[in-house]
Amino acid sequence: MLFINLRTLLNNAALRNGHNFVVRNFRCGQPVQDKVQLKGRDLLTLKNFTGEEIKYMLWLSADLKFRIKQKGEYLPLLQGKSLGMIFEKRSTRTRLSTETGFALLGGHPCFLTTDDIHLGVNESLTDTARVLSSMTDAVLARVYKQSDLDILAKEASIPIVNGLSDLYHPIQILADYLTLQEHYGSLKGLTLSWIGDGNNILHSIMMSAAKFGMHLQVATPKTAKVAAPDWTFLHCLPRKPEEVDDEVFYSPRSLVFPEAENRKWTIMAVMVSLLTDYSPQLQKPKF
Repeated sequence: MLFINLRTLLNNAALRNGHNFVVRNFRCGQPVQDKVQLKGRDLLTLKNFTGEEIKYMLWLSADLKFRIKQKGEYLPLLQGKSLGMIFEKRSTRTRLSTETGFALLGGHPCFLTTDDIHLGVNESLTDTARVLSSMTDAVLARVYKQSDLDILAKEASIPIVNGLSDLYHPIQILADYLTLQEHYGSLKGLTLSWIGDGNNILHSIMMSAAKFGMHLQVATPKTAKVAAPDWTFLHCLPRKPEEVDDEVFYSPRSLVFPEAENRKWTIMAVMVSLLTDYSPQLQKPKF
């Protein structure tokens, strides 16, 4: 859960005029440069990516969202590509966003549950990595142990994407950052106040927030009140009843459901950036 306090934004009121302004804001600034090259990389943790590389994925997310959702374009950027999806743990948003997003770009996602594949049990992680490398173009794995992802990445010859592990949840944080960028117009100078368990999501924020010039405050109390006058609320879902009440969860300040939708656009950007040479068509936003 995040309460977001914007400290340094001069045109605060203008940024709340709606999504159309957000789209225009993404199209402001200098053209995106092609110096960032992510093709063939693994995405295990945002710790391994620079601020410019993370920004690039967010620019690409905005580009795909604008061109496909707003303009109705068909972009089969992943035509002929296949994705192996390993899920040791259930998930609504990770599965749905990845399956629909990969298919929307012309690719073929293949969902594998614990009934289909047992990492390191009936088949070694090394063997699994090599088999998947011969049949798919990338793997998204939602696993219990980060160490399993590390082994898969070491043994595979294709990109491995962390769909969640005990240590990190990088694709969730990309969606959070895109949501905040859309709402505020900039990430620089924001203060993120984390209220909740010290978990994989918090770890991912800690590995990336400073790269955008954001401030992070962490607290794990049983109850908490919002002190800042200008705040918004994020939650990765699903929520537990004791975490937040309906007054906050469904309030106009809540960005929970735009955040959930952005899981789709950001995972699409991740896959396109790791599997193709496509470059965003938007101009560089002011992060």
